This record gives sequence, structure tokens and C-alpha cells, in this order.
Amino acid sequence: MSSPIISAQDVHVWYGPFHALKGVTLSIGKYQITAFIGASGSGKSTFLRCFNRMIDTVSYARTEGNIALNGQENILAKETDVIGLRSRVGMVFQNPAPFPQSIYDNVAYGLEIHGMQKPSAGFFGRKKRTGEEIAWSKHPVDAAVVEALKDAALWEEVKDRLDLSAYRLSGGQQQRLCIARAIAVKPEILLLDEPCSELDPISTHHIEQTLLRLKSKYTIVIVTHNLHQARRISDHLAFFHAGELMEWGRTKEIFENPKLPLTRDYVAGNFG
Repeated sequence: MSSPIISAQDVHVWYGPFHALKGVTLSIGKYQITAFIGASGSGKSTFLRCFNRMIDTVSYARTEGNIALNGQENILAKETDVIGLRSRVGMVFQNPAPFPQSIYDNVAYGLEIHGMQKPSAGFFGRKKRTGEEIAWSKHPVDAAVVEALKDAALWEEVKDRLDLSAYRLSGGQQQRLCIARAIAVKPEILLLDEPCSELDPISTHHIEQTLLRLKSKYTIVIVTHNLHQARRISDHLAFFHAGELMEWGRTKEIFENPKLPLTRDYVAGNFG
């Protein structure tokens, strides 16, 4: 494994009295795709949401342990700048969730939050700019939007309708738009929680190919129930069961030569 960008030590999470995550320790290397697998309720999504402190949105959740992010000491500490952390760790959720805005404004949203001004107040209520005009623009927001849409493999499909509502896109396109929105601010890490569970096979293929391209720029961590997907795209695999990290290693080794009988049963599809 390359030098770790995430190092977790003895991480615990409780939801009220329920001990949801039990002493997880692992390191995640840069510029790789790491997949978390396991049955529902195994703790994989809980662990993922610790990396950008989305776990904080659950009022009755409590965390213990240490997660170092690219040299930053324990992001679970109370004094952590959570807003700054989330600019470094982007996230895409299970259901495509574009904002009720234009395609362009969806991608530009994070840039505005970080203080960058768009060349205008968006598209609605103003003269339409063509995709070609935006592509040739030297304005930093235009450039960032175009780059993010290209990286998310969506530019060619939307370049002539950037002024349209994001809700006009298909489900798969909406999810790639959410990826573009997440990467527009250039995070170090991209988290994805079951990003293809609501998508058809063709849309799923587009997302997977997009992630394989993106790992040259970003460290990617994905939670998935789809074992075929985990095997197709991940470099490393973590198998969770009942709140514990049962097995961790290279994807090929875990699928072909798992150390534990429980892991062997899970990757064989015997439960989950």
C-alpha cells in the first residue's frame, strides 16, 4: 500500500446505548479505491461517515478513537474545523441529491461556499451562455465547473443545457452531477455511500468507469453491497460484520483467499 492518507486507530461509535462500531483500526492509501463491504448494520457506513464527521449529524451518536487525515491529528477531536474538513473530504450519498438549481449552479455551489464568485448570478433570468463560451472562459468558476463535469464524464452530455434544472437529468446523470459537485472544490478524499444502489446497470457502469478514472486524482472510499462492484473497481477491501472489522487487505486476495471462514461465506454470497 502507498503511504496512508487515512489512519484510524481503535475507533468506536455508539448510537445511544448501541455499540455500532467496535475498535476499528486500519489505514487507507492515497490514490486507491477502497471498498467497505458487509451486511446491513455491519458498521461500514458508520465508519465511512466518521471520515468527514457526518456522524455528527446524528444527535445521539458518540465517537471514540483516533482518525488522522494526511498528517492532521485526530479529526474526531472536538476542536476540529468540521467545515474545513468537509472541504477536504467530499461525499456522495446513496440517492442522487442535486439541488433545485441549474446544472451549472449545482457544480458551482461548493466553490461559492468557499468564497468564489460566479461570473453572474447563475443562468435563470439572464441571457444564456453556451457550453462553448463557458469552456473557453478564463473565469476560475467556469473553469472549475467544466473540469469537474469532464472528470465526472458528464460534460459531453450536458454542455449544451447547463442552464436547465438538474432535475431534468436521469438518475445516473444526477449521481454523476453529485460527483462533479463534490470534486469541484478539489477534495483530497471522495467518499461514496452506496452510490449505485438506485441505478440501472448501464448507469452503474458509467459511475464505476468514472471512479476508476478519478482515482488518479483522488483517494476514493466506497461503501457497497454489490460484491461484483467491489471486485471490479476496488484495490483494497474491508469486510465488516456486527460492528467489527473482520478482514482487510487487497481485494483480489480477500476474494480468492480469505483468511476467515466468515469472510469466505460472505464473498461467496452465502449471507448478507
